[in-house]
Amino acid sequence: MRQDVVVCVDVGSTYTKALLVDLASSTVVATTQRPTFGTGDVLDAVDGCRSDLAAADGRAGVAEVLACSSAGGGLRVAVVGHEALVTAEAGRRVALSSGGKVVGVVATAGLDRDEVVARLAGLAPQPDLVLLTGGTDGGNRDALVAAARAVAASGLAGPVVVAGNVEAHPEVDAILAGRPHVLADNAVPRIGVLAPESARAAVRAQFLQHVIAGKGLTARGEELARLVQGPTPDVVLAGVEMLAHGIDEQRPGIGDVAVVDVGGATTDVYSVVTLDAERADDGLAHEVVAPTAANRTVEADLGMRESAGLPASYVPTTEEEYAADEEIARAAAATAVRRHAGRSRVVLSPDGRVVERTGVDLREVRLLIGSGGVLRHGRPGVAQRVLGGLVTSDDPEGWQLPERARIVVDDEYLLMAVGLLAGRHPDVAYRLADRLTHRLTGSLDTEGSRVAP
Repeated sequence: MRQDVVVCVDVGSTYTKALLVDLASSTVVATTQRPTFGTGDVLDAVDGCRSDLAAADGRAGVAEVLACSSAGGGLRVAVVGHEALVTAEAGRRVALSSGGKVVGVVATAGLDRDEVVARLAGLAPQPDLVLLTGGTDGGNRDALVAAARAVAASGLAGPVVVAGNVEAHPEVDAILAGRPHVLADNAVPRIGVLAPESARAAVRAQFLQHVIAGKGLTARGEELARLVQGPTPDVVLAGVEMLAHGIDEQRPGIGDVAVVDVGGATTDVYSVVTLDAERADDGLAHEVVAPTAANRTVEADLGMRESAGLPASYVPTTEEEYAADEEIARAAAATAVRRHAGRSRVVLSPDGRVVERTGVDLREVRLLIGSGGVLRHGRPGVAQRVLGGLVTSDDPEGWQLPERARIVVDDEYLLMAVGLLAGRHPDVAYRLADRLTHRLTGSLDTEGSRVAP
């Protein structure tokens, strides 16, 4: 196996994309894509991509392969929490930031076990994994224990990640004995605090160990599991974090970043923003689940093809069809970003008039990155037409949209590659991200932040 190049692969729901990255120069040597299910076996698509890359550069044939996957529905997660606005909401955020597609959220407060079991058994599609939350550390143990019993009785076969009251872990561990499960740190150790890191790592590990090889995507399930580093959205979010934060003071990031991925079945929005302590204490209404710097939302009702009633293989060919595609993309992106960003509004409280904020504040985002086939393969100027309306300093409805971001398109799938390389080759990932941001946003200003040319 050659150590001077790496093949980065995204096994997508429709196409498998691959890049050959030269580690010494931190450059993309060649790219290719194949239909993921052209033969019914996704590893055939991976092998085909590798052959294409090897035709351009022979080193690809014996290079290390790092992959991510959203094929077969990606990672479907059911969240079970106690209060809808606290632990259940925290679990939903953890699942999304872990690369999952949330197929159901069950808040157990006020429900008996049979009702919880019925709701879990009735989820469609069935989840690949259950994320179990409930109770702050040192608080109520009974809620998490009761939820674990309901999960055990539900008939769901996938692994369980437990991210609730740690004092209930011994009893929950005994209840879930005999099925794959892992005990993570509490995602809500106390009210007003969201600590997703341990649960995110556990979700990723269970996806790799128990989910990816069991989806029937290939006859060589163990080989696929060895190649895949995580769900594609989790890997992309890692790439966005590298763009935003960099590695250290000598290798800085670009600052607040948002990504809009307009896909065939869903529209995903990623953001990494600075949590400003002054802004958090300027008289705003406080959330019971604290905001986090890295965020992802997925809108399953906003797909370019599925939501529009079009086949996944549809490709526009005429000017009228391209214009219609852009209109669909513009509506999907606008709705998804607004749902992600939330809004600020003046409300009356016992203390008088205050500004209440929901969602992720994107106003300071400097770079708005577009992704998805409609933006990569559209007509000249498509990105500005689809995303341009999302950059405004005076939104009349109070949506917290980027005020002065530059719009660019990740036309080489570099975010995926940066995310895959961030763990094993962080310096290469940083240089690749740095090349991307310098090329797209210009040079550094006097304070060390990149600015648009």
